[in-house]
Amino acid sequence: MPNKDAAPSLSINDTTDQVSLEQKSEREKPLEDSALSNDGSSETLAERVLRLRREIEYHTHRYYVLDDPEISDAAFDSLMRELRDLEEEHPDLQDPSSPTQRVGGAVGNQFEPVVHEQRMYSLDNAMNFEELDAWMERIESAFGSFVPLVCELKIDGSSLALTYEQGKLVQAATRGDGTTGEDVTVNVRTVHDVPLRLMDEGVKGILEGIPSVEIRGEIYMPKSSFESLNEQAEALGSKTFANPRNAAAGSLRQKDASVTAQRDLSTFMYAIAREASIEANSQWELLQWLRSCGFHVNPDVKRCTSAKEVHAFCRECLEKREQLPYEIDGVVVKVDSFALQEELGYTARAPRWAIAYKFPPEEKTTLLRDITVQVGRTGACTPVAELDPVLVAGSTVARATLHNEDEVQRKDVRIGDTVIVRKAGDVIPEILRPILSLRPKDAQVWHMPKTCPSCGSLLVREEGEAAYRCVSMDCPAQAHERLMHWASRGAMDIEGMGAELTAKLIEAGLLTDVADFYTLSYEDLEGLDMGRTTVKGEPIVLGPLMAKKLIAAIETSKSQPLSHVVYGLGIRHVGKTMAETITRAFPSIDALKQANVEELGALDGVGSIIAQSIVDFFHTEVNLEVIDRLAALGLTMTQEASAPALPQTLEGLTFVLTGSLVESGMTRDEAGERLKAYGAKVSSSVSKKTSYVICGEAAGSKRTKAESLGVPILTERDFLHLIETGLIPLAETRSHGEGLFAE
Repeated sequence: MPNKDAAPSLSINDTTDQVSLEQKSEREKPLEDSALSNDGSSETLAERVLRLRREIEYHTHRYYVLDDPEISDAAFDSLMRELRDLEEEHPDLQDPSSPTQRVGGAVGNQFEPVVHEQRMYSLDNAMNFEELDAWMERIESAFGSFVPLVCELKIDGSSLALTYEQGKLVQAATRGDGTTGEDVTVNVRTVHDVPLRLMDEGVKGILEGIPSVEIRGEIYMPKSSFESLNEQAEALGSKTFANPRNAAAGSLRQKDASVTAQRDLSTFMYAIAREASIEANSQWELLQWLRSCGFHVNPDVKRCTSAKEVHAFCRECLEKREQLPYEIDGVVVKVDSFALQEELGYTARAPRWAIAYKFPPEEKTTLLRDITVQVGRTGACTPVAELDPVLVAGSTVARATLHNEDEVQRKDVRIGDTVIVRKAGDVIPEILRPILSLRPKDAQVWHMPKTCPSCGSLLVREEGEAAYRCVSMDCPAQAHERLMHWASRGAMDIEGMGAELTAKLIEAGLLTDVADFYTLSYEDLEGLDMGRTTVKGEPIVLGPLMAKKLIAAIETSKSQPLSHVVYGLGIRHVGKTMAETITRAFPSIDALKQANVEELGALDGVGSIIAQSIVDFFHTEVNLEVIDRLAALGLTMTQEASAPALPQTLEGLTFVLTGSLVESGMTRDEAGERLKAYGAKVSSSVSKKTSYVICGEAAGSKRTKAESLGVPILTERDFLHLIETGLIPLAETRSHGEGLFAE
């Protein structure tokens, strides 16, 4: 058995030792190292196989769950080898719950939809102690006194649901949209701390007449395993994972279960779909029962009887966060009693009886080695901080945008500074400030260079703008970014056309403008040298499978609507929403070519600056040549103008969407289209002019800004009502902090 990291304990509430003794007593007498094969006793083959399975299950649990092995790796391997040989020789003795079935196996129903026994809800978030206290006060007010709460670590992994029938694992599924997930049973069977069969003591706790139980928890990848996986990927020239959460989710969805088996995945289980299925009356009792079943239950839990205890546990977890071998991003606080949970019930998206206290963004210090300039598709030049790599919020950060020269000067960031780095919204790296006391004497003040780092052309800064720009049409950096933009999801959505591949196609002389995408052939792509070699020194080429996929994706992109084409062209100031506005008024490329500044400027939200930018673009000869080539190659150049099917009740209102729309399962783009159908405008940023901000799960800085500006906030439930009726509720129906609809 391979080595693995052990989690340090934060509390004294772990009952692991007691449970392990119970499990040890429930199984038959252990097989001794000297009895590793059938010795010719009166024991039948079936009995021998059953004993071997129980023995292997016991030692697997001690190793992967309790981190307390009893036998050597060699002895364990010998037991497994004997069991595998017996099952191969006697197919009638094979069983899906056997430990031998953890690796490999049939594809089965991988990724088929699975309807959960009960909906898997999201959790509301508390971003600070004030919000956490407000939640605890509501709970206390509901029952007249403080009720016991259970605090658990919020594991930063991927949600998982495991179904057991007669104590045997029959199905594993992802969370999906909360109602329907994907079947990942074959892959989950390879995860060592997932019991294929519940231990007898746990089975006794299932009430009579209950045919199956659905157990819920989190699957994750330890930090060390994540780092090793990315190191291997880098060595092979493959794409790395952004963080352990993505690595766990990606490993779980491998089409080849043997790949999943090679990834070091672990679980923590903490919930059950139907509490009434077992002999437990509280969350605390449920955790003990899960341990008795053989599940990996996080030892760092605490039953609290006061707000002070909850605060202390949260602080303790935050202090220990970096020392844990896995990522956490907060603490989940639950009402302990199942009866009280039922009384509190649910909102449209989350239980009222639980909340997630989110840790503040993780901050790290590192050295700023240099400031380079990145040239975007429109010629905008952005300063980028080149950092000594540092692990922040689960991933390594080596670069961070500094936005513009004014921002560099405002923060007084200099080359050679020790700076504080964090991830905005736990995603985008940003530099907060330098540590002035650590500034070296030779720290260099940075200024934007006078010439483009890509082509050497002079940079210009237009009046009223923060950015410097390269205005050369021949700038290679702009070409790469323009081509990437054309292939991006919001534009033509050419799946698989990433930054590296685009760069190689440019280097090979196969791409110069966006029309060249549609002249690429299978032969061009199949043998394309990716500029890397295998461990044997052999050159890596794109290959036939990827070539076929790319050709198909390029062909599919031809049917994208005209608004996507206009957005993909990269006209300055024209984003996705603006492209939709323009093509509704001018439903063909020919009409756009003929449009003047006055006509365009009269459109809602366009204005004279954007109008002039559009006119300039369509009066540039090289741009028209590219457009004509695109038309000849079969792309969509017209768009049917249709009258609005719905009453324009939201006309004049501007909405901003943030967070994940869990209940509806919509993307923000899809949600925006539903709002636009009622005449609304959808913006990507919050301002005083914003009418409403719709906040889904994990809404971040946009919600904070809306609150600071006094912009009304809508929940997803409000949004669903809105797109159903097209109406905004009266202000008096609004509950502060809870959207427009009182529960």
